[in-house]
Amino acid sequence: MIHVFKEGKDPKQPTLVLLHGTGGNESDLMTIGEYLSPSSSLLGIRGNVLENGMPRFFRRLSEGVFDEEDLISRTKELHDFFDEAAAKYGFERQNMVAVGYSNGANIAASLLFHFEHTLKGAVLFHPMVPLRNISLPDMTGIPIFIGAGKNDMLVPTPETEELIQMLTDAGADVDTYWGNHGHQLTPEELRSATDWYHKHFM
Repeated sequence: MIHVFKEGKDPKQPTLVLLHGTGGNESDLMTIGEYLSPSSSLLGIRGNVLENGMPRFFRRLSEGVFDEEDLISRTKELHDFFDEAAAKYGFERQNMVAVGYSNGANIAASLLFHFEHTLKGAVLFHPMVPLRNISLPDMTGIPIFIGAGKNDMLVPTPETEELIQMLTDAGADVDTYWGNHGHQLTPEELRSATDWYHKHFM
C-alpha cells in the first residue's frame, strides 16, 4: 500500500495509523497526527480503491451504501499491511492507534469489528456503521473517540448513535464529541480528540 512513515521521538507512544477521507492521500492527516501526539511515530496510508479518480479504502455502491464484500476484503488487506509495516519500520505491532476521517474512520471501525486486539484505540472522525448483523469481538477496555456532527448530512445522528451503542455493547470505552458544523473536521473537535488522547495514552 502507498504510505509514508515518520518515526517518532518516543517509541513507547502508540504508532498513529492515519486514514484519510475520500479523495485524500497518505499525507492528509500527518499534521493532525502530530497535533494529537507530537512524539508518536506516524503511518499515513493511501486507500487502494479509486472512485472517479479519488482514493478510498473500499468501494461503495452509492452514497452511504457500502460494498460489503469489498469492505471485508480491504479490511483484511489493511490489517495484513500493519504486520508488514511493523516489521519493516520496527514499531510495536500491538501498540497502534488508528486516526481516521470519514472513509478512513469507516475502515478503522471495520478493523475493530473484525479483528480483536488489532488496535490499542481509535480516533474516528465522522464514522458510519461499517457492517451490521455480525458478532463483534471483545473490545473490553479499548478507548475510542468519536467526533460527530449534529447536522452532518452524510452521517445522520441515529447512525452515529447506533455505532456508539454497538461499540459500547462490545465493551469499548467510547467518548463522543458532538459539533454543529456538519461533516467537516473542526478545531474544536480536534482539541477534544487531543484531550481524549492525552487522557488515555500520555
